[in-house]
Amino acid sequence: MAELPALATVAQLAGWMQREPEELPAGAALVLDVASAVVRREARTDFTRRQTTAALAPRDGWLTLPSRPVVRVDSVHVAGALVDPSGYELDGDRLRILRHPNSRAVVTYTAGYASVPGDVLGVVLTLAARVLTNPNDLRQESAGSVSVTYAAETIGAGLAVIERDQLARYRRRAAVVGLGKGAAR
Repeated sequence: MAELPALATVAQLAGWMQREPEELPAGAALVLDVASAVVRREARTDFTRRQTTAALAPRDGWLTLPSRPVVRVDSVHVAGALVDPSGYELDGDRLRILRHPNSRAVVTYTAGYASVPGDVLGVVLTLAARVLTNPNDLRQESAGSVSVTYAAETIGAGLAVIERDQLARYRRRAAVVGLGKGAAR
């Protein structure tokens, strides 16, 4: 899988931190890459619009496309044969192949956001700013009569509880778990 671009730019980070881009450390782009990866992992969503191909097995006649939001289905193949667009139905992130509802399929589709949602952008920029503000993960530092104490949330490249809550809306609400043979139902 190709590496995904950062969800924010160095210029956006500089604006967020009320600095000029050249005032940021050389590692600012790397910090944005890491912050973006942390946010994507927590949200379980790429956010970046791109084309994806997935081999999928149906559940109750529906294939669930893993990347969201689905913008369009580009092609569907069942047993190596291309399925005409009139032969399938898209409902959100689920696809039903009308003549072959229980067949495995290879689906190429486009999914993701046209631009990063504002709340997600805010979380990425806040996390990156925290890392750049406290790069040594200090809990407290003093210089003469001046003492600065950092909140626990500012230590490391982790998300605060409120940020996890903000990203929760992008996760799937329910998971489907298949039971194996002989499992209690």
